[in-house]
Amino acid sequence: MKYIPYVGSGPYCYANSFAMMLGADAPSTAAIEFATSSPFGMQLVGGTMPFFDPFGWTPEAGFDAALDAMGWTSVVTKSNSKQDALAQLKSALPDGPVWVGPVEMGHFRHQPGMNGPIGADHYVVVLAVDDEGVRMHDPHGFPFSTLPLDDFLTAWRAETIDYGDPYTMRTHFRRVRVVREDDVIRASLPAALRWLSMEHPQHVPEGTIGNEDAAQRLASMIEGGCSDNLRGHLIHFAVRVGARRLADAATCLARIGEGDAAGITSDQALLIGSLQFPLVAGRDAEAAAILRKLAPTYSRLLSTIDDSCSGGIA
Repeated sequence: MKYIPYVGSGPYCYANSFAMMLGADAPSTAAIEFATSSPFGMQLVGGTMPFFDPFGWTPEAGFDAALDAMGWTSVVTKSNSKQDALAQLKSALPDGPVWVGPVEMGHFRHQPGMNGPIGADHYVVVLAVDDEGVRMHDPHGFPFSTLPLDDFLTAWRAETIDYGDPYTMRTHFRRVRVVREDDVIRASLPAALRWLSMEHPQHVPEGTIGNEDAAQRLASMIEGGCSDNLRGHLIHFAVRVGARRLADAATCLARIGEGDAAGITSDQALLIGSLQFPLVAGRDAEAAAILRKLAPTYSRLLSTIDDSCSGGIA
């Protein structure tokens, strides 16, 4: 099958938020996502919650390395109370938009169906704030949206998110060197290799497993009776973002001449994307079979990228 890059919507909140903050000099969202290392692995967090991202990875774990690969820096601010957080946000906004997150998306009541915490992390770009509310670009599909201040501050407390700190924001984005997009991709390969190897986890709850073991375990879980919560997580988030990340990874790898790795990530994207219909339709045996086909691709990708880095790509 001829490889066709994906262009469209999807849960890409931090890549889109970074692109907004970097403005006209931003790399593509595909390159930004690649630089965070998010496409390189799979994990079953705590042995129960699947994500198509690396073992031990969280969005925050990939941000600084991604900015450095792109030639940018930013200032991270964290607050201990909502009063301090609000004061810092108000102080920062005269200099331009502010990157905020993680937040609990379930408190974002401008999104239809959101009425309370759901344990979903999210990132946004805040444009303005006053005593009544916040105006922001919400990359989940809501430009210039507004939210009452209490709801925003509750979301920003992020107490139902299992990583990061409350009231985190980034400001003073500054370009320190010009890096061509192909060079961003090349510079990010060693980090991709480290994450895919599962040798340097930074955020690993007890019972977490990765890559082939995670795919095999998830297949067994689905066959044994896929709960509504697991199915909902997969069809509304994990499959969608996982397939897109890998489609973008394939595009990036092909750009720098890494054809073998691009082929494997393209195959992974196809397999993960193929899970959507069977899971929605309740064809769980079919979904499990797809996951078992996915399982051995992680070791093949690790070997291929290791060869590339050893050959001087890094």
